Amino acid sequence: MERRRLGRTDMDVSSLGFGGSEIGYESVSQATATRLLNTALDAGLNVIDTAECYVDSETLIGAAIRSRRHEVFLFTKCGHPRGFGAGDWRPASLLKSIERSLERLHTDAVDLVQLHSCSEVELRRGDAIGALETARERGMTRYIGYSGDGGAARFAVESGRFDTLQISLSIADQEAIDGALPLAWRRGIGVIAKRPLANTAWRTGKKPASGYHHEYWRRLRALDYDFLRAPLSESVATALRFTLSLDGVHTAIVGTTNPERWPQNAALLDRGPLPKAELDAIRRRWRAVASAGWTGQT
Repeated sequence: MERRRLGRTDMDVSSLGFGGSEIGYESVSQATATRLLNTALDAGLNVIDTAECYVDSETLIGAAIRSRRHEVFLFTKCGHPRGFGAGDWRPASLLKSIERSLERLHTDAVDLVQLHSCSEVELRRGDAIGALETARERGMTRYIGYSGDGGAARFAVESGRFDTLQISLSIADQEAIDGALPLAWRRGIGVIAKRPLANTAWRTGKKPASGYHHEYWRRLRALDYDFLRAPLSESVATALRFTLSLDGVHTAIVGTTNPERWPQNAALLDRGPLPKAELDAIRRRWRAVASAGWTGQT
């Protein structure tokens, strides 16, 4: 699997990273999580991204990779100690959150701690960013980043205080391509694409049961890309290659509970970048259809 230097960090990251939300929210067993992560690592993946609020994701990951910690770059997020949506940006709370993450992940330090969808108002206050800088000074993390979208993501880049940006980028979520992404690229900030497959909201041809997927379902119906009518493996390959072909993107985080998915996804990327004509066609369609309300989804 291709590896790319993550901005100005010293991390050469795999083009695909493992996203830890699904294993937490879908309550997979430790045995499944261990098999899933070992299969991913064996396929060449070296990035694992999780968060304290992803139920027991950190605990599952910590146990699964304990003997292989040296093989991976381990990322987590903080700011929602009582579950996503209940943000607590006080420095003391953030530092306690990071301490808990280290315990669950069975590591002395993570490679990256990210503020998790912290608002622009909170970012401008500066205390939350300062807490991450303190964690870095204390050796709890090597790098600090911001995970989020819209104006907050742009401010995070412009602040000059973060090493990385994790942002929504997909065939159904392209706001950042003309916004924070080129700015991050110019400033040498590592870019981690989240939700690069738009939750594969098109995969059944029917509206997904989960409301979490409905916005992308609506957008994709309007965009009506021709390639979404191809077999699922082909449409997934196009979508994933689109995100990873964007200038400035270093790795894309994909979550799954299926251990067989990792070698399959790795094989899809063996085809290399999406041809420019296909990438340009997707961009043209977005510009023709997307409304002002199609902002980055957190």
